[in-house]
Amino acid sequence: MPGCDDNSVEPLLNFLGHYWWLVFVFSGMAGGWATSWRKSTERRHQRRLEILAAKNQSFERLQHAEADLDGIKKTHDGVERRWLDYELDVGKMIDFPMMSDVREPLTVAFLRAKREAEGLRPPPGGDPLPVARCEAYRAAVNSFDVAFGIAEREARRIKDGRFTGPERDRLATARKLLRLAEDTAATPAERQSAYRRVRRELDGLIDLPDAAVAALETRMAPMLDSGHQESPKP
Repeated sequence: MPGCDDNSVEPLLNFLGHYWWLVFVFSGMAGGWATSWRKSTERRHQRRLEILAAKNQSFERLQHAEADLDGIKKTHDGVERRWLDYELDVGKMIDFPMMSDVREPLTVAFLRAKREAEGLRPPPGGDPLPVARCEAYRAAVNSFDVAFGIAEREARRIKDGRFTGPERDRLATARKLLRLAEDTAATPAERQSAYRRVRRELDGLIDLPDAAVAALETRMAPMLDSGHQESPKP
């Protein structure tokens, strides 16, 4: 094997002898690179931890929103039942006509809030809702609840106070006739006549929803049957 060439080694030794201080420069650079690499690694690790924490937080929020969704639906159902108490009860509509009067701003407000809540309600058995959608549904249900409560309090406060004297007399007559139509002690003919007169008295005063008329007719159909045989009165 060929030996080392002294002539080629000597220049390198001379260079190192004159520029020995470069050792410290390169050492410093290496140290800087190592520090920079370590910090970069730490930043990447920290970022991964932050992403993982964000994912966990998002998952927890989603779980919480889904668990809370049942409560929001129950609140929604409760307000709907309160609304149906007026929408399907002609007697209540006579007592509190504002609840069915779409000329009233408060009535319009709760009906609009009702539609918004219905539009955001998730279908049964669907995929889990995004957190933002759950929060939007919650806000819509709360708005419906509040708007309905405000309208209901005002309707109970004013009752038929916005009608004229003759109109209030007609409403009072309609109340009496409705009680007679639902009175099991009255004859079928009396009840039929009373029911027809209720409709006439309310004509032009209260616009009865089809659902309210249907509910009343369904409830009274057996009573209004002209062929109905009632027990003799004592």
